[in-house]
Amino acid sequence: MKIQIHSLKFDADQKLLDFIENKVSKLAHMNDSLMGAEVFLRLDKSDVQENKITEIKLELPGTSLFAKKQCKTFEEATDQAVDALKKQITKQKEKTRKA
Repeated sequence: MKIQIHSLKFDADQKLLDFIENKVSKLAHMNDSLMGAEVFLRLDKSDVQENKITEIKLELPGTSLFAKKQCKTFEEATDQAVDALKKQITKQKEKTRKA
């Protein structure tokens, strides 16, 4: 599975990139047909502390899955987005089994 990580309006350090790649690559174990993932890291301009946004889009044959989370750190936002995508992958598998 190919993973692309985009950090918008800032440069993400290698430690963060490795963390995200590790987390997202684990999703491939849940579904063998995952073709790729695109991760967007964004800083919100608001005054709140929770201004780190992680968006993850997974490409599957015939469809795509998406999760967006906003937290205090990119690591926390990534964890939550990956958890949300795990639930979506499980639902997707159940749909295809019933069809």
